[in-house]
Amino acid sequence: QVQLVESGGGLVQAGGSLRLSCAASGDIFSNTVMGWYRQTPGKQRELVATITNGGTINYADSSRLTISRDNAKSTLYLQMNALKPEDTAVYYCFLQDRRGTYWGQGTQVTVSS
Repeated sequence: QVQLVESGGGLVQAGGSLRLSCAASGDIFSNTVMGWYRQTPGKQRELVATITNGGTINYADSSRLTISRDNAKSTLYLQMNALKPEDTAVYYCFLQDRRGTYWGQGTQVTVSS
């Protein structure tokens, strides 16, 4: 099993930045995909970005986001810049391996105008 714990969310003014972290622990395989989704009330979760253990990255929107991971620390990061009120959501990290997908509990990001 894998446990994921997000941190770094909070309240920020529009135009500000936040760095989310996701610490993974437990039985972590070497071949994994990690990433971030976000969800607002009444909407489906939407993909934000993913990164493989080899460093291959996919973004829904790369203009303001940087995803990275430290495999030695089993930690995933999401740097978000120039935040907008529409970025307000609960951000969830996930880890996917051959056993399935694991999710964190989510961290709230609120961007005020």
